Amino acid sequence: MRHEWSLWGRSSMMSGLSGSNGTQTLLIDADDTLWENNIYFERAIAQFISFLNHHQYSAIQVREILDEVERECIITHGYGLHSFAHALVKTFERLAVDPITPALHDRINSFAHVIAAHPVEILPGVPETLQYLFPRHHLILMTKGAVVEQSGKIERSGLKQYFAAVEIVAEKDADTYRSVVSKYGVAAASTWMIGNSPKSDINPALAAGLNAVFVPHDNTWILEHEQFAPADPPTRLLLLENFSELRRHF
Repeated sequence: MRHEWSLWGRSSMMSGLSGSNGTQTLLIDADDTLWENNIYFERAIAQFISFLNHHQYSAIQVREILDEVERECIITHGYGLHSFAHALVKTFERLAVDPITPALHDRINSFAHVIAAHPVEILPGVPETLQYLFPRHHLILMTKGAVVEQSGKIERSGLKQYFAAVEIVAEKDADTYRSVVSKYGVAAASTWMIGNSPKSDINPALAAGLNAVFVPHDNTWILEHEQFAPADPPTRLLLLENFSELRRHF
């Protein structure tokens, strides 16, 4: 399921965006590209592992098991806090000697739920870079996850004003990118996906015939790690050092 809002207000949607004036369509990731996200999950995981205090498995081994359980939970629950909470509980059930009690269940869930109350922490250089890009190009915020959760972060971020549209998708794969390109009538050759995840932002966008910009983050979620796919011409891949560098290229 996809959720979106739009402020295009233009006839024929986005026709001619590939155009002669150099205008590009920039699809921009949210979590860990515009604002911090994974660091809060990492803190919750550290608290969970400490609470579990397993006497047979090391912290690294517990984390490996949790990563595998998270992969399983994504299939049934998607992305976000709900899925993460399920993964914590399932990991505890898998590793604990004694059965989980309602009190333990609530305690484990609390590690995930504290993330929801955390203020949105905008990454350095983001507001001024969006302010620079906004009048020059067509910006679409493209994020995956739970609609309510992602919508809330977008609203609290104060960055919504810079985007002509928002797409909240269940998964970022090549078909999703092709669908967005078709929906807005944009040319793949002048469309760029900008984000920190090789797995979700870069490789599937390239596979869909779009260009991509990799903006690294020191704490990208381990399940989003992946080797870069080759950018076969005419697609292009830019590797930047930070979000502010977008001003040099666009």
